[in-house]
Amino acid sequence: MPVTEAGAAGDTAGREGLLRRTAHLEIPFPGAVSPAVGKARLHTLRWLGEFGLLSGEAALEEYDALRLERAMARFYPRAADEDLMLATDVNGWFFVFDDRLDGPSGRRPHDVTRLVDRLVRVMDGRRPPSGVPADPLVESFRDLWHRVNEGMPPVWRDRFRGHWHGYLLAHHREALNRSGAQLPTVEEFLAARRHTIGIQPCLDLAERCGRYTLPSGLHGGRPLREMRRITDDVAIFVNDIVSLDKELAAGDVNNTVVLLRHGTGRPLPDCVREIGAAANGRVARFRELAARLPGLLEAAGVPRGTRAHVEDYVDGMRNVMRGNLDWSLESGRYDEAGVAAVSGGRLRPWARPPEAGGPEHEAGTAAGAGTAGAVRT
Repeated sequence: MPVTEAGAAGDTAGREGLLRRTAHLEIPFPGAVSPAVGKARLHTLRWLGEFGLLSGEAALEEYDALRLERAMARFYPRAADEDLMLATDVNGWFFVFDDRLDGPSGRRPHDVTRLVDRLVRVMDGRRPPSGVPADPLVESFRDLWHRVNEGMPPVWRDRFRGHWHGYLLAHHREALNRSGAQLPTVEEFLAARRHTIGIQPCLDLAERCGRYTLPSGLHGGRPLREMRRITDDVAIFVNDIVSLDKELAAGDVNNTVVLLRHGTGRPLPDCVREIGAAANGRVARFRELAARLPGLLEAAGVPRGTRAHVEDYVDGMRNVMRGNLDWSLESGRYDEAGVAAVSGGRLRPWARPPEAGGPEHEAGTAAGAGTAGAVRT
């Protein structure tokens, strides 16, 4: 159900509109960038190239403009070099996968299900279906899966697998949103988007980088469970505000601002302000919970070392919320060139399925001819 427009109306379009849309967001957490960001960038560019996910100078330049390594350097500012390299590989994979499903295959629920099934097989240690051609996206995921889980305790692996499982399966719901006759409400959309935003696996990596695993009772109990939900929602709302031009240009309905406008008929700027207010309200609640948390843990007799791990984990949530906004404003993904890169049916070079040698591939290439190529979270 496309909602393609020439661009966001009035005070929402272009770089100035992007800054105007985000000016009222209140995420008052400190931001930092890991000094290993340059090493991580080079490592991930090589890794993507080795698996055939990036091929050719034009694709490399377009991908590099996303500055994805800086998102992870902001999420994990104290990570060791090797940990940050792994995180940037994971994030690079996230965006290649996300961009593939932003194309025509993301509007075909059956195609999404087939791809997700192959990825779930990797997590389960099962062999790929016989006769299915090799897909660099699947093979690179196999490499990531083994590297990320290596050396981690069973409780962390189970948690990580559950979050990845939810992340992958929820993409079928987003495909139905794109292809169905009726759009979801904002709340219906959020139920799936809280998985596809990918924040929970990122928080799992915060534990991995910190060399600890929170006890299940703390991780799944109050208030950390609510704080993780808040982190999800803030990341979603910020992403939808900064990516509004991009979604409108691509005709994608999976955006809370777009869905709010559809459900209420109100002008886009009003909907942007409401979603921004929702993000600010979530942040205020997070700060309230974080202020009470140390006292709750001490009163419950949680050992001092575990309390330090919880505080590091809460810092990880702060880093994700602040880092997501800061990266979005410095990335080329959401500026004029980034919007042009997905306009008119163009597919990013890494977004085409390996079997896309026919009309879908050709349509994307033709539509992209002459567009600016210097470019999801």
